[in-house]
Amino acid sequence: IQNDRKNTLASVCLEKNLLKSRSKMDFHVANQLFVEHKHKLIYCEVPKVGCSNWKRTIFLLQANLNMTAAEIEHDHIHRTSVIKKLTSYPPAKQEEFLSNYTKVMFTRHPLERLVSAYRDKLLHSEPFYSITVANEIRAMFRKNKNSSEKVSFQEFVNFIITKNPNALDIHWKPMFLLCDPCNIQYDVLGKYETLGLDSEYVLKIIGAPESMHYPSLKRYSTEKRTTGDITLEYFRQLSSEQIEKIKKLYQLDFFLFNYSMK
Repeated sequence: IQNDRKNTLASVCLEKNLLKSRSKMDFHVANQLFVEHKHKLIYCEVPKVGCSNWKRTIFLLQANLNMTAAEIEHDHIHRTSVIKKLTSYPPAKQEEFLSNYTKVMFTRHPLERLVSAYRDKLLHSEPFYSITVANEIRAMFRKNKNSSEKVSFQEFVNFIITKNPNALDIHWKPMFLLCDPCNIQYDVLGKYETLGLDSEYVLKIIGAPESMHYPSLKRYSTEKRTTGDITLEYFRQLSSEQIEKIKKLYQLDFFLFNYSMK
């Protein structure tokens, strides 16, 4: 499975001319990479692909604490100083870690990830997204600027397709831009669709304790996870033009990680 994923990635990188000589680590990419020294792991964070649970796992591996993943709060895991970003090290150290550590990236079907981001960020009361980002979207697409109704999925998609891909929020930025898989040789290419199996494989090859397992926790536990069927429901709200534009935005994610565009 890993060989197939890496071969597909390599052929698309070559075909689309995405390979480049890297003189130094791109800051934006390095800022997505988290380092766990005890087991020599580098994990690239792709939001909406189980990253909070991966951070919980890294936290437990690094801190060696007698606690469970469920005891670590969602907000705490994204703020803790225990988990270090690659950007917190000087360039020479960054290169050393990239050469010697096991590098891992997980992906998800681009459209399902987009719907998951919308449901998680725009439909809940997280101030930055439900107020700041929502107000920016309302100002762009509503005649009534004082309207306080939640941002619709159509408005959200229109907002995204008007932006430069490089300027998009990390929760809906194309995955290949977040982790640069054509120029960082990831040892494991995991997928959300095979998350349990792939996560156990990662834990095995880095020599994690046998008692350590990837947790299956969800922030809003009363809601259903975003599935293919739920994604289809949301995309039925869009025009064919919107769908074509959003597919074009994520085109390289579809190709590089072998997801169907149908």
